[in-house]
Amino acid sequence: MNILFDEASKDDIKELIRLRIAYMIDDFGGVSDHEKECMEKQLPDYFNRKLGNELVAFIAKDDNRIVSVAYLQIIEMPANSILLNGLYGEVLNVYTEPEYRGKGLCTQLINNLIEYGKKRGLGRVDLSATEEGYPIYKKVGFVDKEHRYTDMRYKY
Repeated sequence: MNILFDEASKDDIKELIRLRIAYMIDDFGGVSDHEKECMEKQLPDYFNRKLGNELVAFIAKDDNRIVSVAYLQIIEMPANSILLNGLYGEVLNVYTEPEYRGKGLCTQLINNLIEYGKKRGLGRVDLSATEEGYPIYKKVGFVDKEHRYTDMRYKY
């Protein structure tokens, strides 16, 4: 195993798409052919527009193959008393291929992500943890959110 930690570039988009679909299969128990086709159609344009700007992909490669990824979406909102510059991050789509789990890759990626957020001046980084990921996030310093408000959603 020859692991290299880095930030993904546009040259990595094909691999990012492969891992995004693998994440969806793992997290949701599968994807239909139609869902896979739609993701393969939408994701190249999305990554071309967002990667390196509003989206940073922290990756672990083993011999030029991405085996683990963690995304940081940079969000800007009007400044407030908590976010004086209006910038914060949201962790998305943390995934490690099964044969590479338990080797510290995710922990390293999240530490890299946190360090990047500090340098970028983010006021905070949020995430929604799976049961499997929760202990990793706690270990690197994430805490449970205090909820002043009730989370709601309107679905179309």
